[in-house]
Amino acid sequence: MKTEIHRNTVEENIKRLGERIQDADAAMFTTVDPDGALRSRPMASLKTPFNGELWFFTHRRAGKSESIQNDKHVNVAYVDPKRQTYVSISGRADLVEDAEKRGQLWTPELGTWFPEGLQDPDLSLIRVRVESAEYWDSPATTFVHLVGFNPEKPNEARPSTGSNERLEFPPATH
Repeated sequence: MKTEIHRNTVEENIKRLGERIQDADAAMFTTVDPDGALRSRPMASLKTPFNGELWFFTHRRAGKSESIQNDKHVNVAYVDPKRQTYVSISGRADLVEDAEKRGQLWTPELGTWFPEGLQDPDLSLIRVRVESAEYWDSPATTFVHLVGFNPEKPNEARPSTGSNERLEFPPATH
């Protein structure tokens, strides 16, 4: 599968990426620890229209918050096995202390992780400004890919492996 790099307008790339992550309930959020080790953890996806930024709730004193203060580079990965869509997003993260934004993004379901709700003095937001993203769409199920290729007949037509595209975003101004 050949990776296509799209140098479309920012609006087109935002639309393409937004379509692929809009239904995701969770993401794997990867930070760089102070010792250089990569660390991933699951994060709840906030159901907001994608505009080039991703938002997550966190605690100020959480390990990921400390990692972001040390190194802003992050990766956010989404998997939608039903649609066979896989997305990897690279960007820079910031901790955001904005009570109004917290109120806009808050949903009752977040109370599972933040029982004190918006009154939690340790509640903070993570904003990820997307710098690039890569996605893979597969038109067929994994089973078709596994049984669709006959190693005894390597010249036989293979099923389509889907598309792989890389989207570039302009650098964020801080």
